[in-house]
Amino acid sequence: MDFNVKKLASDAGVFFTRAVQFTEEKLGQAEKTELDAHLENLVARGDCTKNWTEKIFRQTEVLLQPNPIDSTGARIEEFFYEKLDKKIPLRTTNAELLGQHMLDAAKDFGPGTPYGSTLTTVGEYQKKLGGAEREFLQTSAINFLTPLRNFLEGDWRTISKERRLLENRRLDLDVCKARVKKAKLQEAKAACEGDAAPDFQETRPRNYVLSASASALWSEELDKSEHELRVAQTEFDRQAEVTRLLLEGISSTHVNHLRCLHEFVEAQAAYYAQCHLYMQELQKELRSANGDSVPNAFAVSPSSSGALAGPSGLSSSSLPGASPPPRPPVSPGGRESGTLKIEEVQPPATGTRKAKVLYDYDAADTSELSLLADELITVYTVPGMDPDWLVGERGNQKGKVPVTYLELLS
Repeated sequence: MDFNVKKLASDAGVFFTRAVQFTEEKLGQAEKTELDAHLENLVARGDCTKNWTEKIFRQTEVLLQPNPIDSTGARIEEFFYEKLDKKIPLRTTNAELLGQHMLDAAKDFGPGTPYGSTLTTVGEYQKKLGGAEREFLQTSAINFLTPLRNFLEGDWRTISKERRLLENRRLDLDVCKARVKKAKLQEAKAACEGDAAPDFQETRPRNYVLSASASALWSEELDKSEHELRVAQTEFDRQAEVTRLLLEGISSTHVNHLRCLHEFVEAQAAYYAQCHLYMQELQKELRSANGDSVPNAFAVSPSSSGALAGPSGLSSSSLPGASPPPRPPVSPGGRESGTLKIEEVQPPATGTRKAKVLYDYDAADTSELSLLADELITVYTVPGMDPDWLVGERGNQKGKVPVTYLELLS
């Protein structure tokens, strides 16, 4: 018990002297030992690496798990499974859940109905998309998030601990320097003034021999302070070297994180490519199942498609001696004959496309737009318009244009 009390008192004294030194440095009343330039650069680089790694790690978590409530719950669940040393169960993705809802709805609506059969098809592909998403999440967590987390929770904690220890060694060194400086001043003062009683309030209590001269006492104090200074300098240099070696390891951390970043990008590319493939297959299945029951806003009539495409996939404009197709007729009962005012037509939020003009075209009336071969215009459809016509825009000009004079660009 006596030993513990003494140790506690000693630790409290050390803490107090460090606090005094730190406070005086902040107030500009004490000198501070500066780290060498190389070590300072390593410290700054380490702080920068830690800050940006933490931000990238947090934002990647948000990307992979956008809902913060679900993300927090998932991390808590993973924590308990890790503590219990059990395998984390596979978590259903939102796309898989949507697909299951569609399949369940198709059963109620009737799988033989057009809506029910389409729900079944889309639901199956949604589950495929969810499976691809889950695989992407697992791959990203293992190959990208885990190395970043290991750095933040492992390597950086070790570096931070050694840096705090280095700061304590630096404070101890500066305290010893201040004591040596003070002892030298007092020794010089005592040598000039002759014998004088030591100032017990300014020095640590000692078993001074009152009959000894003040000069001898301060000489003894100086020797002890210089010995403590040499010990503190050695400890500081040793700790600075340990910290330097750890901070230089940041370079290998960058190399490791670079490799992990490449793996993350590869996983992203594979995931989006797989999703794109699934969606293309889904579109083909829907087209083959629905036929022409679901109209395409940019579908071209058979007569138009025949005029647009020549042999070997060449457009008619590329054939030698090709002449412009005839002007398509306008049905008398169509909206464009009277009720449709072209100046009041507004482009849709989505569904506009670029088109290349194949032939020169002179507008027959003010509702049409004159065209020049090889120019590019923006086209779109409006409800009720004849399928042989589109609405074209060029700058501030707008009007109807015949489909047979255009090549729609993808």
